[in-house]
Amino acid sequence: MHATVGDRILVHGRTVGAAEQQGEIVEVRGEDGGPPYLVRFADGHEGLVFPGSDCEITPAHD
Repeated sequence: MHATVGDRILVHGRTVGAAEQQGEIVEVRGEDGGPPYLVRFADGHEGLVFPGSDCEITPAHD
């Protein structure tokens, strides 16, 4: 997985009824755009994310 600062991340719920979480990548800590990513989620909290198969990254629009 590859990302840059400003890209959007969508984390799908892992169980039935679990809400999706959306956020913006504010820092890329891995080499060459790789994880982990520091993400600011829509509710304002920030967390370090190691994305798995339940995540999608959408490039930022210029």
